Amino acid sequence: MAEKKLKVAVLFGGRSGEHAVSLISAASVMSALNKERYEIVPVGITADGRWLSGGDPLRALQEKQIPGDCYFTSMATDPLAPGLFFWDAAGRQQGFMPLDIVFPVLHGTYGEDGTVQGLLELAGLPYVGAGVLASAAGMDKVVMKVLFQSRGLPVPDYLYFDVYAWQNDAPAQLNRIEKKLGYPCFVKPANSGSSVGISRAVCRETLARGIAAALRYDHKIIVETAIDGREIECSVLGNSEPLASLPGEIIPGAEFYDYRAKYIDDSARLLIPAPLKPAVVEKLQDYAVQAFQAVECSGLARIDFFYREAAEQIFVNEINTLPGFTDISMYPKLWAASGIPFDELIERLLALALERHRHRQKLLTTWDFTPGAGA
Repeated sequence: MAEKKLKVAVLFGGRSGEHAVSLISAASVMSALNKERYEIVPVGITADGRWLSGGDPLRALQEKQIPGDCYFTSMATDPLAPGLFFWDAAGRQQGFMPLDIVFPVLHGTYGEDGTVQGLLELAGLPYVGAGVLASAAGMDKVVMKVLFQSRGLPVPDYLYFDVYAWQNDAPAQLNRIEKKLGYPCFVKPANSGSSVGISRAVCRETLARGIAAALRYDHKIIVETAIDGREIECSVLGNSEPLASLPGEIIPGAEFYDYRAKYIDDSARLLIPAPLKPAVVEKLQDYAVQAFQAVECSGLARIDFFYREAAEQIFVNEINTLPGFTDISMYPKLWAASGIPFDELIERLLALALERHRHRQKLLTTWDFTPGAGA
């Protein structure tokens, strides 16, 4: 008797500046999934938040041709039969599809920040990657750095403020930045990824312009001192006992490793593994695991570093809890160099998701009044 296939919903698209990147990642993941073991259920999310299933949602989003009679979906909340309800454009329920597991391939806000993870928790569905807390903390660059610092990890100097502080007294914020960080510095939306909304400021004018641009993507801004060092990345895989890959190095083809360099012109060079001393590799791997644990991550993450070779200084820059899965993405490339090919990596991620779900299912959600149960 043939083994029953697991139904895997792959979520992609979404309401973020990384919508297009998500589509590329999802295509890679779906092509790597073993069709003999898994039944793939593609679920696209439009840029305005509509969920699409049936037909070819990936192609519909790629070509921006959303069919008028497409199905909209919502998560079931019955833990005995988790899955997706289907509705048509008129609001009529069209059916229900049970699911075994979800692979979110969503980058940025409303996907990587804990929102979708919370929905999946309510639906009782196992899913690949970090939970609600780690997703939210890993998405917010300020909260992330505070957690890194609490664990004693070295991070670059930074300042942050929100849109209200900027609107109330922009010159005061500019003075703060110039006094503590100086130039050059990097301006970033606190909640964003793939270098969306990031700029390099070299004077007061470019700083103000960069802040205005970043505020288009988030209400909170982080400004970081520029680190003159090598850009190193390390992938992490696991739940309670995470493992770190060999580190890789990015040599940007532009002024810095921006969105265009990552996904459009492929101008950056990747050195995998990075040419580093064994002691430095070991330290990077240790820091990567510590950063992973600092935000209570699970499943997967990519940790980004700066390394000043002359002074042998390592700075933890940030964690990405749902890193890119394109054919030029560092996360799968680093694991391939560490002995885990892409298809096996996908298998491990699904297994880790099911393992985490089994452990969580054993937890009580109400008080057990059985005598002696609370002892």
